[in-house]
Amino acid sequence: MAIRAGSKSFFAAGRLLPADMREAAYGLYAFCRLSDDLVDDAASPAERRSAVARLESRIGQAYAGRPADAPADRAFAEIVTAHAIPEALPRALIEGFAWDAEGRRYADLGALNAYAARVAGSVGAMMALIMGTRDPDALARACDLGAAMQLTNIARDVGEDARMGRLYLPLDWMREAGLDPDAFLADPRPSPALAGTVARLLAEADNLYARAEAGIAVLPSGCRPSIRAAGLIYAEIGKVVAAQGYDSVRHRARVTTGRKLALIARALRTPADAAGLGAPPLPETAFLIEAVTAQPFLPMRGRTPLRPWYDVSGRVVHVLDLIERMREREAFGRSASS
Repeated sequence: MAIRAGSKSFFAAGRLLPADMREAAYGLYAFCRLSDDLVDDAASPAERRSAVARLESRIGQAYAGRPADAPADRAFAEIVTAHAIPEALPRALIEGFAWDAEGRRYADLGALNAYAARVAGSVGAMMALIMGTRDPDALARACDLGAAMQLTNIARDVGEDARMGRLYLPLDWMREAGLDPDAFLADPRPSPALAGTVARLLAEADNLYARAEAGIAVLPSGCRPSIRAAGLIYAEIGKVVAAQGYDSVRHRARVTTGRKLALIARALRTPADAAGLGAPPLPETAFLIEAVTAQPFLPMRGRTPLRPWYDVSGRVVHVLDLIERMREREAFGRSASS
């Protein structure tokens, strides 16, 4: 999942956001990340289905104004209210988690894009709303960026996913390359055929990164460097995969801290270019944009302001820091025992 694997890139780019938007972005990320963990860490298919059902209930509670008594849930409830985020967007995210829970495979690129729309396009659209952007063309480009990041993530994690019994590459592409999906899952190995399939997926991601650039140009000026940096850092992951011969089985691409800093500097000085803003959305993301246009933003006039979510005990960003440290310890433990 991009939400889990992209945490360091997210925080590196998120630091460039204006302070008020950064707090809301981190709060949204906290709920999405913890939701991802809840499903992904379940031990059995039945437990994963139960986790998805609990998440659906928690979203309903948040939108009803009765969030679960947890920092991430209270933050999420206040964020979706303040920024008029349609309920269809986080529910699309949870639907993507449900597809993961059932071990769904994807017959072709369109089916994979439908998955990317849910687990990443939905987050891109929610981030755009936090930044005050509700224009349909800009939202389409935000969904493009989310989908591009997800395709990059899939290309990077082919081997890791296969060793967990998961396969996200389009099945028709694999068969066209002479790869048997079941045989690959049983014994994941690098090959020229697999490298070609990974390269093909990264080419699709690069097309979406290029489309997304126009949307960045119409964001509030203070938000553009952060989102451009996120896109550049994620696209760089694809370049590292390419430099490793598109071997995502024996290697896991990483972008060094120094390279991230260079890309952030590039994002700060890159001029905006809105050419291509009006390109149609991916068919698989159109439902997200339609959900936003059906729910216009209504200013919160005449109502008592919500208590700032960052006043809750256990502050969400602190929770995320703890998660990162636990993940790093788990990764160290696995490497030490191997």
